[in-house]
Amino acid sequence: MADRDFHDTPSPGTDRGAGRGAAPGAEPEPEAELEREAERRRRRAQFLRDLAEARQLRDRVQPRRAKTARLRHAMRMRTFRW
Repeated sequence: MADRDFHDTPSPGTDRGAGRGAAPGAEPEPEAELEREAERRRRRAQFLRDLAEARQLRDRVQPRRAKTARLRHAMRMRTFRW
């Protein structure tokens, strides 16, 4: 997939300005912060879509395991105290 370039991006905490000559109390620009947050949300949404797709594929490939997982989940929900 061509849109999987998030492996090349640094983690969110690495470019906060610490150790780069920024003042200790200086905050990043609001626009840059919003853009970084939007990019993080896009990467997270893509990851969750991929994860859901992988789970659906696993359920199709291993129907017996999926059935037992559904039954186990139902049992947990029945025994859970609200």
